[in-house]
Amino acid sequence: MNKHVKPRRAPFALGLALMAPLAALPALASPPSESPIATAQQLGVAFSHIAEQVSPSVVSIQVEVKNNQPAPGMFGGFPFGRQLDPGTQKGSGSGMILTADGAILTNNHVVEHASRITVKLQDGRHFAGKVVGTDPATDLAVVKIEAKGLPAVKFADSEKAMVGEWVVAIGSPFGLDYTVTAGVLSAKGRGMGANEIEDYLQTDASINPGNSGGPLVNLSGEVLGVNTMIIGSSGIGFAIPSILARKVGLELLQKGDVSRAYIGVTYQPLTPELASSFGVQRTRGALVNDVVPNGPAAKGGVRSGDIVLDINGREVKEDKDLQRAILTYPVGEKLAITVLRDGQQQKLSVVTAARPDHREAKNGFPTGKRGNRAAPAATGVELVPVTPEIARRIEYAGPGGLVVADVASGSSADRAGLQRGDVIEEVNRKAAKDEKQVQDAIGSGKALLKLSRGGSTMFTALSE
Repeated sequence: MNKHVKPRRAPFALGLALMAPLAALPALASPPSESPIATAQQLGVAFSHIAEQVSPSVVSIQVEVKNNQPAPGMFGGFPFGRQLDPGTQKGSGSGMILTADGAILTNNHVVEHASRITVKLQDGRHFAGKVVGTDPATDLAVVKIEAKGLPAVKFADSEKAMVGEWVVAIGSPFGLDYTVTAGVLSAKGRGMGANEIEDYLQTDASINPGNSGGPLVNLSGEVLGVNTMIIGSSGIGFAIPSILARKVGLELLQKGDVSRAYIGVTYQPLTPELASSFGVQRTRGALVNDVVPNGPAAKGGVRSGDIVLDINGREVKEDKDLQRAILTYPVGEKLAITVLRDGQQQKLSVVTAARPDHREAKNGFPTGKRGNRAAPAATGVELVPVTPEIARRIEYAGPGGLVVADVASGSSADRAGLQRGDVIEEVNRKAAKDEKQVQDAIGSGKALLKLSRGGSTMFTALSE
Protein backbone atom coordinates (compact mmCIF):
# COMPACT_ATOMS: atom_id res chain seq x y z
CA MET A 1 0.00 0.00 0.00
CA ASN A 2 1.21 3.44 -0.82
CA LYS A 3 1.57 5.72 2.13
CA HIS A 4 -0.84 8.66 1.90
CA VAL A 5 0.98 11.93 1.50
CA LYS A 6 -0.91 15.12 2.26
CA PRO A 7 -0.35 17.74 -0.48
CA ARG A 8 1.45 20.85 0.70
CA ARG A 9 2.60 24.08 -0.76
CA ALA A 10 6.23 24.26 -1.77
CA PRO A 11 8.25 26.97 0.00
CA PHE A 12 8.86 30.08 -2.10
CA ALA A 13 12.36 31.53 -1.94
CA LEU A 14 14.20 33.62 -4.47
CA GLY A 15 16.98 36.14 -4.80
CA LEU A 16 19.03 38.00 -7.36
CA ALA A 17 21.85 35.51 -6.82
CA LEU A 18 19.83 33.00 -8.83
CA MET A 19 20.75 34.88 -12.01
CA ALA A 20 24.29 33.50 -12.05
CA PRO A 21 23.57 29.79 -12.78
CA LEU A 22 21.14 30.78 -15.53
CA ALA A 23 23.82 32.44 -17.62
CA ALA A 24 24.38 29.30 -19.67
CA LEU A 25 20.72 29.13 -20.72
CA PRO A 26 19.36 30.69 -23.93
CA ALA A 27 18.35 34.35 -23.64
CA LEU A 28 14.80 34.68 -22.33
CA ALA A 29 12.39 37.57 -22.63
CA SER A 30 11.73 38.93 -19.14
CA PRO A 31 11.06 42.11 -17.15
CA PRO A 32 14.06 44.15 -15.93
CA SER A 33 16.75 42.06 -14.21
CA GLU A 34 16.44 44.00 -10.94
CA SER A 35 12.94 42.60 -10.44
CA PRO A 36 12.72 39.60 -8.07
CA ILE A 37 9.66 38.44 -9.99
CA ALA A 38 11.69 38.44 -13.21
CA THR A 39 14.35 36.31 -11.52
CA ALA A 40 11.73 33.81 -10.38
CA GLN A 41 10.23 33.71 -13.86
CA GLN A 42 13.61 32.98 -15.40
CA LEU A 43 14.20 30.18 -12.91
CA GLY A 44 10.79 28.69 -13.72
CA VAL A 45 11.56 28.78 -17.42
CA ALA A 46 14.91 27.12 -16.70
CA PHE A 47 13.22 24.24 -14.88
CA SER A 48 10.73 23.83 -17.73
CA HIS A 49 13.59 23.80 -20.24
CA ILE A 50 15.38 21.08 -18.25
CA ALA A 51 12.23 18.95 -17.99
CA GLU A 52 11.65 19.21 -21.74
CA GLN A 53 15.30 18.43 -22.51
CA VAL A 54 15.87 15.51 -20.13
CA SER A 55 12.50 13.73 -19.79
CA PRO A 56 12.79 11.85 -23.13
CA SER A 57 15.89 10.16 -21.67
CA VAL A 58 14.05 9.05 -18.52
CA VAL A 59 12.11 5.78 -18.32
CA SER A 60 9.54 4.24 -16.00
CA ILE A 61 10.25 0.66 -14.89
CA GLN A 62 7.61 -1.82 -13.74
CA VAL A 63 8.74 -5.10 -12.18
CA GLU A 64 7.18 -8.30 -10.93
CA VAL A 65 8.70 -10.58 -8.30
CA LYS A 66 7.65 -14.15 -7.57
CA ASN A 67 8.41 -16.99 -5.15
CA ASN A 68 8.21 -14.88 -2.00
CA GLN A 69 11.31 -12.87 -2.87
CA PRO A 70 11.76 -9.44 -1.21
CA ALA A 71 9.25 -6.91 -2.50
CA PRO A 72 10.44 -4.87 -5.49
CA GLY A 73 10.95 -1.15 -5.34
CA MET A 74 12.04 -0.82 -1.73
CA PHE A 75 13.11 2.78 -1.34
CA GLY A 76 14.07 4.43 1.92
CA GLY A 77 12.33 1.67 3.86
CA PHE A 78 8.92 2.06 2.18
CA PRO A 79 7.46 -0.78 0.09
CA PHE A 80 5.30 0.58 -2.68
CA GLY A 81 4.54 -2.60 -4.60
CA ARG A 82 1.13 -4.25 -4.59
CA GLN A 83 0.12 -7.89 -4.29
CA LEU A 84 -0.99 -9.50 -7.59
CA ASP A 85 -1.51 -13.04 -6.33
CA PRO A 86 0.10 -15.21 -3.65
CA GLY A 87 3.86 -15.12 -4.23
CA THR A 88 3.74 -12.35 -6.85
CA GLN A 89 4.19 -8.64 -6.21
CA LYS A 90 4.48 -5.62 -8.46
CA GLY A 91 6.55 -2.48 -7.97
CA SER A 92 7.92 0.40 -9.98
CA GLY A 93 10.95 2.60 -10.27
CA SER A 94 12.77 4.86 -12.69
CA GLY A 95 15.79 4.71 -14.95
CA MET A 96 17.72 6.66 -17.56
CA ILE A 97 18.84 5.81 -21.09
CA LEU A 98 22.56 5.06 -20.93
CA THR A 99 23.14 4.31 -24.63
CA ALA A 100 21.11 4.91 -27.79
CA ASP A 101 20.75 1.17 -28.45
CA GLY A 102 18.62 0.50 -25.37
CA ALA A 103 20.84 0.23 -22.29
CA ILE A 104 19.02 1.57 -19.21
CA LEU A 105 20.83 2.58 -16.00
CA THR A 106 18.84 2.14 -12.79
CA ASN A 107 19.18 0.98 -9.19
CA ASN A 108 19.87 -2.64 -8.36
CA HIS A 109 17.12 -2.60 -5.74
CA VAL A 110 14.56 -1.71 -8.43
CA VAL A 111 15.19 -4.84 -10.53
CA GLU A 112 16.68 -7.25 -7.99
CA HIS A 113 14.80 -10.59 -7.94
CA ALA A 114 12.52 -9.41 -10.77
CA SER A 115 10.90 -12.17 -12.81
CA ARG A 116 9.51 -9.65 -15.32
CA ILE A 117 10.64 -6.13 -16.22
CA THR A 118 8.72 -3.66 -18.39
CA VAL A 119 10.31 -0.39 -19.49
CA LYS A 120 8.08 2.49 -20.56
CA LEU A 121 9.45 5.40 -22.61
CA GLN A 122 8.10 8.93 -22.56
CA ASP A 123 6.59 8.45 -26.03
CA GLY A 124 4.36 5.69 -24.61
CA ARG A 125 6.18 2.68 -26.01
CA HIS A 126 6.64 -0.36 -23.77
CA PHE A 127 9.53 -2.84 -23.95
CA ALA A 128 10.45 -6.03 -22.14
CA GLY A 129 13.63 -5.46 -20.16
CA LYS A 130 16.45 -7.88 -19.42
CA VAL A 131 19.06 -7.38 -16.70
CA VAL A 132 22.55 -7.50 -18.21
CA GLY A 133 24.51 -6.67 -15.05
CA THR A 134 24.12 -5.68 -11.41
CA ASP A 135 26.46 -4.20 -8.82
CA PRO A 136 24.93 -4.51 -5.33
CA ALA A 137 27.97 -2.80 -3.81
CA THR A 138 26.88 0.51 -5.38
CA ASP A 139 23.18 -0.41 -5.83
CA LEU A 140 23.39 0.01 -9.62
CA ALA A 141 22.10 -2.15 -12.47
CA VAL A 142 21.82 -2.05 -16.25
CA VAL A 143 18.72 -3.28 -18.09
CA LYS A 144 18.64 -3.78 -21.87
CA ILE A 145 15.65 -3.26 -24.18
CA GLU A 146 15.41 -3.94 -27.93
CA ALA A 147 15.29 -0.38 -29.25
CA LYS A 148 17.44 1.91 -31.37
CA GLY A 149 18.02 5.63 -31.73
CA LEU A 150 17.11 6.49 -28.15
CA PRO A 151 18.14 9.84 -26.58
CA ALA A 152 20.89 8.96 -24.09
CA VAL A 153 21.48 11.17 -21.07
CA LYS A 154 24.53 13.40 -20.81
CA PHE A 155 26.64 13.10 -17.67
CA ALA A 156 28.19 15.95 -15.70
CA ASP A 157 31.36 15.66 -13.63
CA SER A 158 29.95 15.29 -10.13
CA GLU A 159 33.36 16.11 -8.67
CA LYS A 160 32.95 19.66 -9.99
CA ALA A 161 29.39 20.08 -8.71
CA MET A 162 29.02 22.86 -6.14
CA VAL A 163 27.10 22.51 -2.90
CA GLY A 164 24.20 24.96 -3.06
CA GLU A 165 23.66 24.80 -6.82
CA TRP A 166 20.19 24.10 -8.19
CA VAL A 167 19.32 20.51 -9.13
CA VAL A 168 16.25 18.82 -10.62
CA ALA A 169 15.00 15.27 -10.01
CA ILE A 170 12.93 13.47 -12.66
CA GLY A 171 11.23 10.12 -12.18
CA SER A 172 8.08 8.20 -11.32
CA PRO A 173 7.38 8.68 -7.60
CA PHE A 174 4.44 6.52 -6.48
CA GLY A 175 3.96 5.57 -10.15
CA LEU A 176 3.40 9.20 -11.24
CA ASP A 177 5.51 9.19 -14.40
CA TYR A 178 7.76 12.12 -15.33
CA THR A 179 7.37 14.05 -12.11
CA VAL A 180 9.80 16.97 -11.88
CA THR A 181 10.99 18.38 -8.55
CA ALA A 182 13.66 20.97 -7.80
CA GLY A 183 16.00 21.79 -4.93
CA VAL A 184 19.66 22.32 -4.25
CA LEU A 185 22.70 20.10 -3.94
CA SER A 186 22.85 20.01 -0.14
CA ALA A 187 26.11 18.10 0.41
CA LYS A 188 28.62 15.75 -1.19
CA GLY A 189 30.44 12.64 -0.02
CA ARG A 190 27.73 11.31 2.27
CA GLY A 191 27.80 7.75 3.62
CA MET A 192 24.62 6.19 5.01
CA GLY A 193 25.75 2.63 5.71
CA ALA A 194 23.16 1.26 3.26
CA ASN A 195 25.61 -0.04 0.66
CA GLU A 196 29.14 -1.34 0.61
CA ILE A 197 30.43 1.53 -1.55
CA GLU A 198 28.96 4.96 -0.82
CA ASP A 199 29.77 8.51 -1.86
CA TYR A 200 26.31 10.05 -2.06
CA LEU A 201 25.17 13.46 -3.19
CA GLN A 202 22.57 14.86 -0.80
CA THR A 203 19.66 16.97 -2.02
CA ASP A 204 16.42 18.50 -0.81
CA ALA A 205 14.79 18.06 -4.23
CA SER A 206 11.73 15.96 -3.46
CA ILE A 207 12.53 12.26 -3.96
CA ASN A 208 10.01 9.55 -3.12
CA PRO A 209 9.38 5.81 -3.64
CA GLY A 210 9.49 5.31 -7.41
CA ASN A 211 12.22 7.90 -8.02
CA SER A 212 14.81 5.15 -7.56
CA GLY A 213 17.09 5.00 -10.59
CA GLY A 214 15.99 8.33 -12.03
CA PRO A 215 18.37 11.21 -12.72
CA LEU A 216 19.37 14.16 -10.59
CA VAL A 217 20.42 16.83 -13.10
CA ASN A 218 22.01 20.28 -13.04
CA LEU A 219 20.75 23.41 -14.80
CA SER A 220 22.57 22.35 -17.95
CA GLY A 221 20.43 19.23 -18.10
CA GLU A 222 23.39 16.95 -17.34
CA VAL A 223 23.11 14.02 -14.92
CA LEU A 224 24.84 14.66 -11.60
CA GLY A 225 23.62 11.48 -9.95
CA VAL A 226 21.27 8.49 -9.80
CA ASN A 227 18.51 9.03 -7.22
CA THR A 228 18.70 6.16 -4.76
CA MET A 229 17.30 6.67 -1.26
CA ILE A 230 15.64 8.94 1.24
CA ILE A 231 15.69 9.28 5.02
CA GLY A 232 12.15 8.40 6.07
CA SER A 233 9.81 11.29 5.32
CA SER A 234 12.43 13.94 6.08
CA GLY A 235 12.67 15.33 2.54
CA ILE A 236 16.38 14.50 2.45
CA GLY A 237 17.38 12.41 -0.57
CA PHE A 238 20.58 10.84 -1.84
CA ALA A 239 21.99 10.10 -5.28
CA ILE A 240 24.94 8.06 -6.51
CA PRO A 241 27.38 10.57 -8.08
CA SER A 242 27.67 10.54 -11.86
CA ILE A 243 31.43 9.96 -11.90
CA LEU A 244 30.83 6.60 -10.17
CA ALA A 245 27.48 5.72 -11.74
CA ARG A 246 28.61 6.21 -15.35
CA LYS A 247 31.77 4.14 -14.85
CA VAL A 248 29.88 1.28 -13.19
CA GLY A 249 27.04 1.42 -15.74
CA LEU A 250 29.32 1.17 -18.76
CA GLU A 251 31.35 -1.63 -17.19
CA LEU A 252 28.17 -3.59 -16.39
CA LEU A 253 27.01 -3.12 -19.97
CA GLN A 254 30.31 -4.30 -21.43
CA LYS A 255 31.20 -7.14 -19.03
CA GLY A 256 28.15 -7.88 -16.88
CA ASP A 257 30.06 -7.20 -13.68
CA VAL A 258 32.46 -4.67 -12.16
CA SER A 259 36.18 -4.97 -11.44
CA ARG A 260 37.38 -2.29 -9.05
CA ALA A 261 40.67 -1.44 -7.44
CA TYR A 262 41.50 -2.66 -3.94
CA ILE A 263 44.50 -2.40 -1.64
CA GLY A 264 43.36 -4.60 1.26
CA VAL A 265 42.89 -2.36 4.29
CA THR A 266 40.09 -1.45 6.65
CA TYR A 267 40.04 2.04 8.12
CA GLN A 268 38.14 4.48 10.31
CA PRO A 269 37.97 8.21 11.09
CA LEU A 270 40.82 9.77 13.06
CA THR A 271 38.93 11.27 15.99
CA PRO A 272 40.56 13.73 18.40
CA GLU A 273 40.66 10.97 21.06
CA LEU A 274 42.39 8.55 18.69
CA ALA A 275 44.77 11.22 17.43
CA SER A 276 45.80 11.92 21.02
CA SER A 277 46.29 8.21 21.69
CA PHE A 278 48.52 7.92 18.62
CA GLY A 279 50.47 11.00 19.69
CA VAL A 280 49.54 13.21 16.73
CA GLN A 281 48.04 16.69 16.66
CA ARG A 282 46.12 16.44 13.40
CA THR A 283 42.72 14.77 12.89
CA ARG A 284 42.94 14.67 9.10
CA GLY A 285 43.63 11.35 7.44
CA ALA A 286 42.36 7.77 7.54
CA LEU A 287 43.40 5.47 10.38
CA VAL A 288 44.23 1.97 9.14
CA ASN A 289 42.51 -0.62 11.35
CA ASP A 290 43.75 -3.76 9.74
CA VAL A 291 45.75 -4.95 6.75
CA VAL A 292 44.79 -8.06 4.77
CA PRO A 293 47.66 -10.58 4.97
CA ASN A 294 49.53 -10.82 1.66
CA GLY A 295 47.25 -8.15 0.19
CA PRO A 296 48.50 -5.18 -1.87
CA ALA A 297 48.86 -2.86 1.13
CA ALA A 298 50.66 -5.51 3.20
CA LYS A 299 53.10 -6.14 0.34
CA GLY A 300 53.66 -2.38 0.09
CA GLY A 301 54.51 -2.06 3.78
CA VAL A 302 51.29 -0.55 5.16
CA ARG A 303 50.68 -1.45 8.81
CA SER A 304 47.77 -1.38 11.21
CA GLY A 305 47.86 1.97 13.02
CA ASP A 306 49.23 3.90 10.05
CA ILE A 307 47.49 7.17 9.24
CA VAL A 308 47.08 7.60 5.48
CA LEU A 309 47.75 11.24 4.53
CA ASP A 310 47.61 11.16 0.72
CA ILE A 311 47.45 8.93 -2.34
CA ASN A 312 49.37 10.03 -5.45
CA GLY A 313 49.45 13.52 -3.98
CA ARG A 314 45.68 13.62 -3.41
CA GLU A 315 45.07 14.56 0.22
CA VAL A 316 43.08 12.17 2.36
CA LYS A 317 41.19 14.60 4.60
CA GLU A 318 38.89 12.00 6.15
CA ASP A 319 38.52 8.24 6.11
CA LYS A 320 36.00 8.22 3.23
CA ASP A 321 38.53 9.97 0.99
CA LEU A 322 40.67 6.83 1.07
CA GLN A 323 38.02 4.71 -0.63
CA ARG A 324 37.09 7.49 -3.07
CA ALA A 325 40.69 7.88 -4.14
CA ILE A 326 41.33 4.14 -4.63
CA LEU A 327 38.16 3.63 -6.67
CA THR A 328 39.32 6.20 -9.22
CA TYR A 329 42.26 4.01 -10.23
CA PRO A 330 42.25 0.83 -12.36
CA VAL A 331 43.41 -2.57 -11.21
CA GLY A 332 47.20 -2.87 -11.45
CA GLU A 333 47.86 0.85 -10.84
CA LYS A 334 50.96 1.76 -8.80
CA LEU A 335 50.05 4.18 -6.01
CA ALA A 336 52.36 6.42 -4.00
CA ILE A 337 50.91 6.46 -0.49
CA THR A 338 52.09 8.73 2.31
CA VAL A 339 51.44 7.48 5.85
CA LEU A 340 52.16 8.84 9.29
CA ARG A 341 53.72 6.18 11.52
CA ASP A 342 55.05 6.83 15.03
CA GLY A 343 55.01 10.55 14.27
CA GLN A 344 57.08 10.22 11.10
CA GLN A 345 55.91 10.42 7.49
CA GLN A 346 56.78 7.51 5.25
CA LYS A 347 56.38 7.07 1.49
CA LEU A 348 55.09 3.66 0.41
CA SER A 349 54.33 2.10 -2.97
CA VAL A 350 51.23 -0.08 -3.35
CA VAL A 351 49.94 -1.77 -6.53
CA THR A 352 46.16 -2.13 -6.65
CA ALA A 353 44.58 -5.55 -7.15
CA ALA A 354 41.08 -6.62 -8.20
CA ARG A 355 38.67 -6.22 -5.31
CA PRO A 356 37.43 -9.63 -4.09
CA ASP A 357 33.78 -10.37 -3.40
CA HIS A 358 32.67 -9.00 -0.07
CA ARG A 359 31.74 -11.52 2.60
CA GLU A 360 30.23 -10.26 5.83
CA ALA A 361 31.24 -12.16 8.93
CA LYS A 362 28.43 -13.14 11.27
CA ASN A 363 28.62 -12.46 14.97
CA GLY A 364 26.83 -15.05 17.09
CA PHE A 365 28.05 -13.74 20.46
CA PRO A 366 25.42 -11.94 22.57
CA THR A 367 25.85 -8.21 22.06
CA GLY A 368 24.68 -5.19 23.99
CA LYS A 369 25.78 -3.09 26.92
CA ARG A 370 24.59 -5.05 29.94
CA GLY A 371 23.91 -8.65 30.77
CA ASN A 372 22.50 -10.18 33.93
CA ARG A 373 25.81 -9.92 35.78
CA ALA A 374 27.28 -6.78 37.24
CA ALA A 375 30.43 -5.71 35.42
CA PRO A 376 33.51 -5.02 37.58
CA ALA A 377 33.01 -1.68 39.27
CA ALA A 378 36.63 -0.63 38.88
CA THR A 379 36.67 -0.58 35.09
CA GLY A 380 33.07 -1.06 33.95
CA VAL A 381 33.98 -3.93 31.66
CA GLU A 382 34.06 -7.69 32.15
CA LEU A 383 36.48 -9.75 30.05
CA VAL A 384 36.83 -13.44 29.29
CA PRO A 385 39.54 -15.23 27.29
CA VAL A 386 38.86 -16.22 23.68
CA THR A 387 38.24 -19.96 24.00
CA PRO A 388 37.83 -22.25 20.97
CA GLU A 389 34.08 -22.42 21.70
CA ILE A 390 33.69 -18.63 21.84
CA ALA A 391 35.82 -18.23 18.71
CA ARG A 392 33.53 -20.69 16.91
CA ARG A 393 30.37 -18.92 18.06
CA ILE A 394 31.54 -15.48 16.93
CA GLU A 395 33.32 -16.87 13.84
CA TYR A 396 36.54 -15.29 15.02
CA ALA A 397 39.78 -16.42 13.39
CA GLY A 398 42.10 -13.66 14.58
CA PRO A 399 45.23 -13.75 16.73
CA GLY A 400 43.30 -14.06 19.99
CA GLY A 401 42.79 -11.79 22.95
CA LEU A 402 39.93 -11.18 25.35
CA VAL A 403 36.19 -11.00 24.69
CA VAL A 404 34.06 -8.26 26.23
CA ALA A 405 31.41 -10.18 28.20
CA ASP A 406 29.69 -7.17 29.77
CA VAL A 407 29.86 -3.37 29.79
CA ALA A 408 28.57 -1.14 32.57
CA SER A 409 26.32 1.69 31.42
CA GLY A 410 28.01 5.10 31.78
CA SER A 411 31.49 3.66 32.19
CA SER A 412 34.46 4.86 30.14
CA ALA A 413 34.22 1.61 28.15
CA ASP A 414 30.57 2.33 27.43
CA ARG A 415 31.35 5.90 26.34
CA ALA A 416 34.09 4.56 24.06
CA GLY A 417 31.55 2.28 22.36
CA LEU A 418 32.65 -1.15 23.62
CA GLN A 419 30.03 -3.85 23.14
CA ARG A 420 29.55 -7.39 24.33
CA GLY A 421 31.17 -9.72 21.83
CA ASP A 422 34.04 -7.37 20.95
CA VAL A 423 37.44 -9.06 20.92
CA ILE A 424 40.24 -6.89 22.32
CA GLU A 425 43.32 -7.85 20.30
CA GLU A 426 45.69 -5.07 21.33
CA VAL A 427 45.99 -2.59 24.16
CA ASN A 428 48.25 0.44 23.75
CA ARG A 429 49.72 -1.10 20.57
CA LYS A 430 50.71 -4.33 22.33
CA ALA A 431 49.06 -7.76 22.02
CA ALA A 432 46.33 -8.32 24.63
CA LYS A 433 47.69 -11.37 26.48
CA ASP A 434 45.83 -11.49 29.79
CA GLU A 435 42.95 -9.84 31.62
CA LYS A 436 45.12 -8.01 34.18
CA GLN A 437 47.11 -6.26 31.43
CA VAL A 438 43.92 -5.00 29.75
CA GLN A 439 42.06 -4.13 32.96
CA ASP A 440 45.07 -2.19 34.28
CA ALA A 441 45.21 -0.18 31.06
CA ILE A 442 41.47 0.53 31.14
CA GLY A 443 41.61 1.33 34.86
CA SER A 444 44.39 3.85 34.27
CA GLY A 445 41.83 6.07 32.57
CA LYS A 446 43.59 6.09 29.20
CA ALA A 447 43.87 3.17 26.81
CA LEU A 448 44.06 2.61 23.07
CA LEU A 449 42.29 -0.63 22.16
CA LYS A 450 42.27 -2.54 18.91
CA LEU A 451 39.01 -4.47 18.55
CA SER A 452 37.57 -7.13 16.29
CA ARG A 453 33.81 -6.80 15.83
CA GLY A 454 31.73 -8.87 13.44
CA GLY A 455 34.72 -9.67 11.27
CA SER A 456 35.92 -6.05 11.09
CA THR A 457 38.76 -4.39 12.98
CA MET A 458 38.68 -0.96 14.61
CA PHE A 459 40.52 1.21 17.14
CA THR A 460 38.88 2.96 20.06
CA ALA A 461 40.32 5.22 22.75
CA LEU A 462 39.18 5.12 26.37
CA SER A 463 39.58 8.16 28.58
CA GLU A 464 38.07 9.45 31.78
